[in-house]
Amino acid sequence: MGVPAFYRWLSQKYPKIVKDCIEEFPELVNDVEVPVDTSKPNPNGMEFDNLYLDMNGIIHPCFHPEDRPAPTTETEVFLVIFDYIDRLFSIVRPRRVLFMAIDGVAPRAKMNQQRSRRFRAAQDTEEKEKEEERIRAEFEAQGIKVPKKEKTETWDSNTITPGTPFMHRLSVALQYYVHQRLNNDPGWRELEVILSDSNVPGEGEHKAMAFVREQRGRPGWNANTRHCVYGLDADLIMLALATHEPHFVILREVVFNAAGPDPREQMRAQMFSRNDPNAPEPVPDKEERKAQVARKPYQFLLVSVLREYLALELKVPGLPFPFDPERVYDDFVFMCFFCGNDFLPHMPTLEIREGAIELMMRVYRQELPGLGGYLVQGANPDMRRVEAFIRKIGAFEDTIFSKRMRELRRQKDRLARQRADQARHKANKRKFSASDAAPTNRHVAGELATGHMKPLGREAVAAEREAREAAKREARREARQQAAANGHGEEPKPPRAPLFASRCSPSRTP
Repeated sequence: MGVPAFYRWLSQKYPKIVKDCIEEFPELVNDVEVPVDTSKPNPNGMEFDNLYLDMNGIIHPCFHPEDRPAPTTETEVFLVIFDYIDRLFSIVRPRRVLFMAIDGVAPRAKMNQQRSRRFRAAQDTEEKEKEEERIRAEFEAQGIKVPKKEKTETWDSNTITPGTPFMHRLSVALQYYVHQRLNNDPGWRELEVILSDSNVPGEGEHKAMAFVREQRGRPGWNANTRHCVYGLDADLIMLALATHEPHFVILREVVFNAAGPDPREQMRAQMFSRNDPNAPEPVPDKEERKAQVARKPYQFLLVSVLREYLALELKVPGLPFPFDPERVYDDFVFMCFFCGNDFLPHMPTLEIREGAIELMMRVYRQELPGLGGYLVQGANPDMRRVEAFIRKIGAFEDTIFSKRMRELRRQKDRLARQRADQARHKANKRKFSASDAAPTNRHVAGELATGHMKPLGREAVAAEREAREAAKREARREARQQAAANGHGEEPKPPRAPLFASRCSPSRTP
């Protein structure tokens, strides 16, 4: 789950840490798809030694893809996962280590949250099925033929849980995939592949970071090793900073709202079902389905640039102790934990969208000289300094709550004004009734009385026409009199003969 809104805040405050990926795609040669040669140099201008994959960030999108039709069998799910890994590998192109980590048994701090979320998802699914069965029964009672419901093998996402048969089959499939790539793909040659499946406890990203820390402690470790980790969780940024590796990059998808289904396809399916309710719904062929797939772009989050940003932002001149940027990174990660994560609830007054991290950074710069040292000593926080820091943050609680109350009142006032405007518009709007289409005498009398309708009787129309003609004749008479008075009178023109002669014969006298 990560830290809500943290990545958005970070990318907006420090825009130089984000870099768009340059990606190469397979080519078609004589209707044969030629894969990307991953043994060539990286087109992004950065070479990487190690790639760490948080596999749960791959498995869940493959179960419920936003940009393609959902797979119906486990085999299709495995194939989509293999394609996903191939694409990530072609972007990064590691040369030494590929570490694939699947979430194992979660820590106790997260287990309760995970259990409640999955029980709630199962309950929602059950209620949805009952409602669907009820609606189907109502349609059948009304004589409406409803197509049969097809239940796929991938309908329940709770199978992505450590210990389930699906996770065992996934582990076996990934082992087959790794052996196949090592034997056939030149980009995988001389690559060490490590698969940590769901039988190993711990979350995927934590297992990957534990591997990095273990390698750092070994003799002969190269400090210039370039790491890349894939995942969407914002806590990967915290973990990358906590490793203190100078060359660390996070690969992320650019999250955007996927387009909905094509309305033309929906209309075609509806018309087809009207013609033959018992017939199956038409399914687009492979080419049409490929055209609907939108490949999401990727971005690199450069943790090395973020380290430089934080070192400049949190540097305090005139400290009574030596300034250590590595200790500042630890303090920044520790402060961000107060905004909440998967294991800790956030403080009620600290919301990232309300500028909580900027507030903590400002207080940190102000109070660091008086604290006598950093907030964190290695892996243990100094509780005396943390207490002093939290007390300074707590002094802003009244201001934060007052600001929230003012915003809430403004929002309520705005909603009240909108409701009043809607009610006023609704009251002034004249509704259309059946009397407008076929008016009765009573309705016509009421409309005439209110002025909404003018009298359209034969006498009234003739009188109105006569009044207009009289007005025109009077205007012409006044114009002739005015011209005669000015000495520019003209002789009256003879009347024009009628266009059509009357065919009526004169009356005969008996």
